[in-house]
Amino acid sequence: MHFSTFLKPYLPKSLLGRSVLIIVMPLILLQVITATIFFENHWSKVGRRLALGVAGEIAVMIEGVRQAPDEAARQLLFSQAHISLQLDISYEPGAFLDNQDKLGEAILVRQLTGAMGEIVFKPHRIDAESQDRFVKIEVQMADGVLHVVVPRKRLFSTTTYVFVLWMVGTSILLFFVAIIFMRNQVRPIRRLARAANDFGMGRDTPRFKPEGATEVRRAATAFIAMRNRIKRHLQQRTDMLAGVSHDLRTPLTRMKLQLAMMGELDGAKELETDIADMEHMLEEYLAFARGEGGESAVDASLTEMLTDIVSKARRKGAAIDLHCEGDIRAKIKPNAFKRALTNMLDNSIRYGEHISMRSGIRGELVEIIIDDDGPGIPEDKRDEVFKPFFRIDASRNPGTGGVGLGMTIARDSIRAHGGEIYLEDAPGGGLRVRVSLPL
Repeated sequence: MHFSTFLKPYLPKSLLGRSVLIIVMPLILLQVITATIFFENHWSKVGRRLALGVAGEIAVMIEGVRQAPDEAARQLLFSQAHISLQLDISYEPGAFLDNQDKLGEAILVRQLTGAMGEIVFKPHRIDAESQDRFVKIEVQMADGVLHVVVPRKRLFSTTTYVFVLWMVGTSILLFFVAIIFMRNQVRPIRRLARAANDFGMGRDTPRFKPEGATEVRRAATAFIAMRNRIKRHLQQRTDMLAGVSHDLRTPLTRMKLQLAMMGELDGAKELETDIADMEHMLEEYLAFARGEGGESAVDASLTEMLTDIVSKARRKGAAIDLHCEGDIRAKIKPNAFKRALTNMLDNSIRYGEHISMRSGIRGELVEIIIDDDGPGIPEDKRDEVFKPFFRIDASRNPGTGGVGLGMTIARDSIRAHGGEIYLEDAPGGGLRVRVSLPL
């Protein structure tokens, strides 16, 4: 497995997280390298020199003990060492070291052992573990053991802590500065993404304006220009279709008047039915092309809308079971969304005898499911039914009406709301239409 592929699941997904990571990772590497150099050079050298100083003082004390004529001279020597060198020294005549263990911090013990080996040249024992603030050193002499207690601060440089504190403190400060800076840089990108998403869902974005870095401003300006071109195109298409609608309705109206004056002549009923079909087809074509583009999205109750749609269908004799999980509200275009649901429900009513409709919230989505017990749609034809004017003659009766635009209009409307329509097999046979819509 490639190294980048292994790390991919653990890397931040957002631009802010990745930008901060790009800034922080070199900083961390720099600090690791700096700390390594510091510990390998500065701390080791300083620590070695401190250890050599203490070892030299112990060597002087050993020589002083050897030359002291009596116990009183030794005690005077030890007293001067305590005052001048901060060493607590005692001598135990006739004693022997049981062992020569080295206990405590590895670096400190290693440096002190090296210094004692270079200067003192005698068996010794180091205990840097039993006391927090002191290090105990025992040296084997010819006729006894010399006990020396050294303050730990004489063997350890406090600049190490200062260095670490400065390093960590500045890193944390730079980290928060980087976060604040990158948040300001990412915010315009997020606003651009929200504006594009809102426009794609049919919501107007009049207050959006270019801001941020030069590249982000250029992207925002391009988005605004694209939005204006699309709006002009939609308005021109709507105006053209309005004119076409008026021009086609006028001769149809004259034909209906002429038929009314013809009375009960042969073929009049058939011609009247054809004219009604033409009007219905014209309405379907215009609704498909117009796409309810001029309607504004509002906060509405989907539960009330579904109840109203089902009530109207029941009054026409349809057997529908409705179940809504509480009052579900979402920001939708009421007329467009109602038309989409009505088209889907009418499709189920046309081919099924028993229909059920359910709605509920699933995470951050609203889910609406329509099941029927009709013949269903073959799996390889489910994508085809969303194409304009497509009909499945083999499984759907062509004599039941419709011009093949109902599902197309429904999917366009649902997608304009940021949702999606899925066609599946119903549990008891037939077709399941599942609509997912973001809250």
